[in-house]
Amino acid sequence: MSVLVEISEALQKGNVRVVSEKTKEALNQGIEPNTILNDGLIAGMSIIGVKFKNDEIYVPEVMMAARAMNAGMDILKPKLIETGVKPAGKVVLGTVKGDLHDIGKNLVGMMMVGVGLEVIDLGKDVSAEKFVSAVKEHSPNIVAMSALLTTTMPEQKTVIEALRDAGVRDNVKVMIGGAPVTEDYANEIGADAYTPDAGSAAQKAKEFVTIA
Repeated sequence: MSVLVEISEALQKGNVRVVSEKTKEALNQGIEPNTILNDGLIAGMSIIGVKFKNDEIYVPEVMMAARAMNAGMDILKPKLIETGVKPAGKVVLGTVKGDLHDIGKNLVGMMMVGVGLEVIDLGKDVSAEKFVSAVKEHSPNIVAMSALLTTTMPEQKTVIEALRDAGVRDNVKVMIGGAPVTEDYANEIGADAYTPDAGSAAQKAKEFVTIA
């Protein structure tokens, strides 16, 4: 079994120690950091994403896999920077103003990192102004917003309007999600995409940056 397969399998089991050890081992073998990232860590996280989408695993397993991925990324990041490897794309992520739910948003962030994207997580209860500032500061490809309450859903529209008023709406793809959110609502408020779960969100985000 190759060390990259071992990394992928250990990540899927949420084994932080083995992922760390095998990531170091792969570097010592002279394997390119980008190859370790794509064929080890991201390969494993992609399988986790599919299983989660298919209800074969649940939130705790995803969290464990994400922790293992982060452990591998901590080792790889300096090497990736040294070799000039950039993320596939950049996402500004947050739960909208007035909404304090963040488990779904956190899962989306983990899955997006798992497909090779850089995620700037603004947290929860994020105002439209803060989303606009983050877009101006980080120049992301995507703005992703979560709303878990029918009362906070209108904030997603407020953010899109604020992006438009600031002249940066056309610079980003806007993705929305959350329990009460629907495809029709996304179309109504002018979002570029609605996704029903974290795995779908990560895949759609990857599509957007690939197209770009």
